[in-house]
Amino acid sequence: MTRTTGTGTGPDYVAFVRARQDALLRAAYLICGDHHLAEDLVQEALVKLASRWERLRDEAPEAYVRRILYRDAVSRWRRVRRERLVDHHDPEGVLSTLTAPDATAGWLDGAAVRSALALLPPRQRAVVVLRYFEDLSEQEIAETLGIARGTVKSQASDAIRTLRRLVPALDQEGDEP
Repeated sequence: MTRTTGTGTGPDYVAFVRARQDALLRAAYLICGDHHLAEDLVQEALVKLASRWERLRDEAPEAYVRRILYRDAVSRWRRVRRERLVDHHDPEGVLSTLTAPDATAGWLDGAAVRSALALLPPRQRAVVVLRYFEDLSEQEIAETLGIARGTVKSQASDAIRTLRRLVPALDQEGDEP
């Protein structure tokens, strides 16, 4: 018999957290641009998962955690209702110490793209990260952020236009961010 903690989690929950925490932290950092806030978002999402682990462990726990992560980030933006400047130089080395998926490694290495991404409003930044880093569909982004699909399209269009203006090399490569 498996020994569990008071929250109903056990070794399988701990294994899940150990296996996915770096990727979750990386995604949270890209969404909010602040290492400490990213850690808080991940911790809060994992606590919420722990309370539902028995029901979700055989379904899609990572999708559940990511949805909580992104919705909590949006909730914070709505509470604050103002943009914050973020340190796009990554002084704590979060992006350099975490392993990125091969498809995005080159994109994450680009200081110009990170600088431009940091200048986007929070919702545009979230849409870009979810679309091009997390590879979610427009519908999935809309559901995750609790906004209309048309809003996802317009936010993505505005963000890409801004990124192309700020990083002209994106147009020369012929690829989107």
